[in-house]
Amino acid sequence: MNDISLLQHYWWFLVSLLGALLVFLMFVQGGQSLIWTLGRTEEHRRMLLLATGRKWELTFTTLVTFGGAFFASFPLFYSTSFGGAYWVWTLILLCFVLQAVSYEFQLRRSNLLGMNTYRVFLFLNGVLGPLLIGTAVGTFFTGAEFVVDKLAVTNPAMPVISRWANPLHGLEAALVPQNLLLGLSVFLLTRLLACLYFLGCMADAALRETCRRRLWMEGAFFLLFFFTWLGYWLTSTGMGYMLDGLVYPVQHKYLNNLFDMPGVAAVLLVGVVLVLAGLVLGLRGWRKSFWLAGPGSVLVVLALLLCAGWNNTAYYPSVVDEQSSLTIANSSSSLFTLKTMTVVSFVIPFVLAYIAWAWRALDKQPITPDEVE
Repeated sequence: MNDISLLQHYWWFLVSLLGALLVFLMFVQGGQSLIWTLGRTEEHRRMLLLATGRKWELTFTTLVTFGGAFFASFPLFYSTSFGGAYWVWTLILLCFVLQAVSYEFQLRRSNLLGMNTYRVFLFLNGVLGPLLIGTAVGTFFTGAEFVVDKLAVTNPAMPVISRWANPLHGLEAALVPQNLLLGLSVFLLTRLLACLYFLGCMADAALRETCRRRLWMEGAFFLLFFFTWLGYWLTSTGMGYMLDGLVYPVQHKYLNNLFDMPGVAAVLLVGVVLVLAGLVLGLRGWRKSFWLAGPGSVLVVLALLLCAGWNNTAYYPSVVDEQSSLTIANSSSSLFTLKTMTVVSFVIPFVLAYIAWAWRALDKQPITPDEVE
């Protein structure tokens, strides 16, 4: 493996890790979608919003960092997906903008729209955010309708490398059942993690019991949708590529990736076990079960994304032109750019350490009704 190939694999790992952390932190969105389901009283609703309000900036920052890392390391994906499938990404961005505005203004006195309107915005962010992101990530495995022509950059009339092959510009991903399955799995995972988080950070016994009971439904539906999608994923045909860049279909590509990369397979298995253990212990009322299911979800998403890009796999297949499919080899930045960013990436552990310190400081004391007041 030469220098640029090693850096391409390294940066795909970092992008995958950021994506996995984003899914984990979207328990904030899951909590927002449960405002009225778990919050039977105004006091309880304010406690739930206080708990999610302490963490929403971490989710938003991770989303922006994930997009920035993708842009810097694999710019052709950024220009192809963000420039072509712009409707789905615009809707995702709009959802998170509504979230930021709602936390800022919902409790302002005499605000123009009223408190409940902003809570509806938070609910919409909690539902649409995970659903749309999961559906968009589903195209990493099912493909999208785009064509890449690098020679077109020399065309003075329209120097555009990538073009989308349909007028829906990303919304067509929601018409693919497998993408919707993954979107629903991500949505239900965020709600499951939110219940576990509330179970650990709330001092109110009645609210904790409500969260514990809700886990039965969220856990059952999550397992149903996720394992259905996982079965499809393991038996689906993916796109591989040769050393000369030729892309070709491979039956059971992702299952083969797990056999070829036993370390990644082990990460996936450990992640699934941790999520299941967190769910079971949460149903029994263990207040620290979030710290099993949360890291477990990170490992699961990390393994899935590594299977999407490693082992000579096209991580963004084109369903209209196989040879336009994007790989970490044909869509990455230059060797100089990757080397420079690698030096910068060494500060990431310090950033994560700061986040962990801030998290612990915010959650040092359980949330009580007195604190809300």
